[in-house]
Amino acid sequence: MELKIAFTDIDGTLLNSDREVSKMLKEQVIRITAQGIPFILISSRMPSAMTHIQKDLGIEGQPLICYNGGLVLVDGEIVDDIFIDPDILEDIAALNEHNKFHVSLYNQNDWYVPEMDFWGKREENNTKVTPIVKPIAEVIQLWRNEEKGAHKVMCMGDKEHMDMVFSTLKKSHGEQLHLYRSKDTYIEIANKNISKLTGIEELLACKYPSLTLDNAIAFGDNFNDIEMLKSVRLGIAVANAKEKVLQIADAVSDTNKNDGVAKAIKKHL
Repeated sequence: MELKIAFTDIDGTLLNSDREVSKMLKEQVIRITAQGIPFILISSRMPSAMTHIQKDLGIEGQPLICYNGGLVLVDGEIVDDIFIDPDILEDIAALNEHNKFHVSLYNQNDWYVPEMDFWGKREENNTKVTPIVKPIAEVIQLWRNEEKGAHKVMCMGDKEHMDMVFSTLKKSHGEQLHLYRSKDTYIEIANKNISKLTGIEELLACKYPSLTLDNAIAFGDNFNDIEMLKSVRLGIAVANAKEKVLQIADAVSDTNKNDGVAKAIKKHL
C-alpha cells in the first residue's frame, strides 16, 4: 500500500534541541504537502500549543489530534471530544489537599493552574502557552455547570508525591484513567477510552475515508506512541526513543535533535 498520510508526535520526536522545527524539516514537510500527503501533528499538547508549530511548518489548517486523541479537530471543528468527568477530577484534587504538588487542568484551549509556580512557568516556557490562574475547585464547578471535563490533567512534583498519586489513582480509577509517567516528576492523566490510535482512526473516518492505517506512516519516541507505531503501515522511532519503542518500531531514524523525522520523510516519502 502506498503511504499517503503522515502522523507525528511533537516533544522528543519532531522538535529539535531548541524546541523548534528545523530548516530541513520545513523543507521536507513542504515537499510532501505539495504532493498531497497530509502531515498531521498528534500530541498530548493542547491545540494552541500545536498551531504555532503548524504555522512554522507551513501546514496551517491541517487537522490536529490533541491530548493524545482526546480532542480531534478538523477544519477548526471538534469531531471527537472525550474527557475526564468532574467527579474524578474532584478525587484527584483531594489528593492535593495540602498543595504538595502541582495540578494543571486542560480543556480544549483552556489551561488552568491554581498558581503560577515553578511547574507552571516551566510548562509555559516549553509550550509557549500561558495558563489561566484559578482555584481547582472553581474550575471543576465551572466545567460541571458547562457539562465539560478535563481532556488532560498534569500532576507535577517530587518523585515521592508522584509515586503516591500514581499508586492511589491506579487503585481507585485504573479502569477509567490512563496514567502515563514520562518522568519521575510528571504524571499525565487522560480518559482510558482514548489513545493516539483512536484519534487517528477517528480522523481517517471523518476526514480521509478513502485512507486506512495501511496508508499511514508515523513517528514517535515514547511509550504513548507504541500503539500508534505498531498499527500504521510504517512506524518509525527516532534514535532517542525509549528502548521499548525502538524494539517495536519498523525502522529507526536519527535523533530528534539531529533531524530524525526530516531524514525519515526524505527516505520514505
